[in-house]
Amino acid sequence: MNRNRENKSEFLSGLKDGIPIALGYLSVSFSLGIMVLKCGLSIFQGALMSATNVTSAGQFAGLGIIAAGGALIEIVITQFIINLRYALMSLSLSQKLDDSVKLWQRFVIAFANTDEIFAVAMSHQKNVTFKYMLGLQSLPIAGWVAGTVLGGVACELMPDSVSRAMSVALYGMFIAIVVPVVKKERSVLFVVCMAVALSCAFYYVPAFKQISSGVSIIISTVVASAVGAVVFPVKESDEDALKMKDENAKDKVFN
Repeated sequence: MNRNRENKSEFLSGLKDGIPIALGYLSVSFSLGIMVLKCGLSIFQGALMSATNVTSAGQFAGLGIIAAGGALIEIVITQFIINLRYALMSLSLSQKLDDSVKLWQRFVIAFANTDEIFAVAMSHQKNVTFKYMLGLQSLPIAGWVAGTVLGGVACELMPDSVSRAMSVALYGMFIAIVVPVVKKERSVLFVVCMAVALSCAFYYVPAFKQISSGVSIIISTVVASAVGAVVFPVKESDEDALKMKDENAKDKVFN
């Protein structure tokens, strides 16, 4: 009984944390739905794409290739490069998962490990469980699909200026997730600033112009994280304190 109550509490906690992400995805995917119809696809095809491929950059890039009449292999290579960063994010998230999470459950979690979901899960006060991740991911996926459908339906009614403005919402939402953590941890602020500086270098320095955005994100993430780990190493005493905090939280739930 206590176990069922704990699972329900974890799911509801994840569901609550996923509400802001879902609302942000709902607005951002509006423009995706509009682009789906402009590329000659149907609303059903757009909804199917969003339900099976939860990645804004990947979907927009894929639609651009479809609109240009590109080959299937071009879409495959583009998606691999753009979404390769999720492999690093999933590897990092695996260190945050509770010991009770099974292998097949890790595959389910990896399906929708987006930037925003990853940020919320990593900032969670304790190790994340499978039920928590299910709750955290459910509403954002639903919001992403629903926004795509609504955007397609409103394609003929919404001006282009409005659809372009909505694309900014994704970045604003991500900043809102990161800022609270940055205020608490100086190490996070250092890593974020370094990643931003590297990203700007890849974008503005002419010598780096040939590097794709997906590869530049991967390099910026790896370098910033590696330097952050060297400059701000986690001491064993800090790890023990975190483990003790998690154990105390679990004891309170069971009691």
